[in-house]
Amino acid sequence: MDSSVVTAPAGERLRELVAALAVTTTVGYGVLIYAFSALLGPMSHDLAVSTTTVVGASTTAVLVSGLISIPVGRRLDVRGGRGLMATGSVLAAFAVLGWSRVENTFQLYAVFVLIGVASAMVLYPPAMAVVVSVAAPAKRTNSILTITLVGGLASSIFIPLTGYLALALGWRTALAVLAGILAATTIPLHLLAVPPRQTPKLTSTRSPKSPTRVLKDPGFWFLAGAFVVHSAALAAISVHLVLYLITLGHPPARAASLAGLLGLLSVTGRLVTSVSARWLPMATITSLILTVQGIAIALLPVLGRQVAGAIGCLVLFGLGFGVSSIATPAILLDRYGATGFGTIAGMLGTPTTIAKATGPLAGAGLAEAFGYRPLVLSVAVACVVAAAGLALTRKVRPVATM
Repeated sequence: MDSSVVTAPAGERLRELVAALAVTTTVGYGVLIYAFSALLGPMSHDLAVSTTTVVGASTTAVLVSGLISIPVGRRLDVRGGRGLMATGSVLAAFAVLGWSRVENTFQLYAVFVLIGVASAMVLYPPAMAVVVSVAAPAKRTNSILTITLVGGLASSIFIPLTGYLALALGWRTALAVLAGILAATTIPLHLLAVPPRQTPKLTSTRSPKSPTRVLKDPGFWFLAGAFVVHSAALAAISVHLVLYLITLGHPPARAASLAGLLGLLSVTGRLVTSVSARWLPMATITSLILTVQGIAIALLPVLGRQVAGAIGCLVLFGLGFGVSSIATPAILLDRYGATGFGTIAGMLGTPTTIAKATGPLAGAGLAEAFGYRPLVLSVAVACVVAAAGLALTRKVRPVATM
């Protein structure tokens, strides 16, 4: 880890920034990501297309977001977050308003390309990069934890809110209302709370590792491989878990409730990870959690026919949901320091985001060809492989800077 230290804002200013980003990421995820699931049915019916076609628009947004992660990260490193995040908020509100007016598949996909661009500019990755650039090293982890804990409530708030609005007003008017909420909260908060770029001050004569040089570090590839495999596995099981629980004999309503444990436990997992970081390196903690995940999901076919067994397996498996949002910045900071963080995070974010987008499709193919049990066991193997990759990251020293 390099020894660069960033000038921190006053404590009150940092608290204001963290509070603002907690609100904007919660609203951003709620409107840009989670509202979609509540509107899938009425959208498909109104546009007279299959749900698969509509889901493809959401997948397109995720892919676009991943593909532009590196240029967005580089822009954050060079210019800071205020202009970029405020512009992203304007684009997001405009795109959601456009979403409310689509009449055909082409328009729907075009709007979701814009949503993908906006998502890359306003969600966790840019928020973390801003915090890293302005917060003192001792305050970064708690600041990131606060943002992700609040952001973890986005689905609990916006899925039912969107469903209620769609039922009361129709899905198009519901989206117009959500666009207004998005604009009213995120644009002013990003303009007022996000500071201009902070210039790092070095406490040693050692040159910081350049962002592109991490590509020569074998540890970076172990890290990237671990998070890519894990992201794809979680995306696959998230989509297919309810159906698998139904095949185990649970009624649909109970299966949906059991699957909902994963979202609730993602917050618990982040707390466990943060507290454990006082005693162990973040890569080690994350590796242990992913190992527990793998064992828990592997036991689901054996124990999951009983309610208690299913709950036990999903509780342990759910601890790893959301861990990457706090583990990724901590591991990158520990290994490479704060200089160029946005670009480095973008290099990691591109393949992991693409994995999230393609994981459900790969999972569907596997389930269709071999059944749900092999899919679940494949997810277990993926978790253990990812855990091994993170453990190897600790064994490989970073390539020396030049």
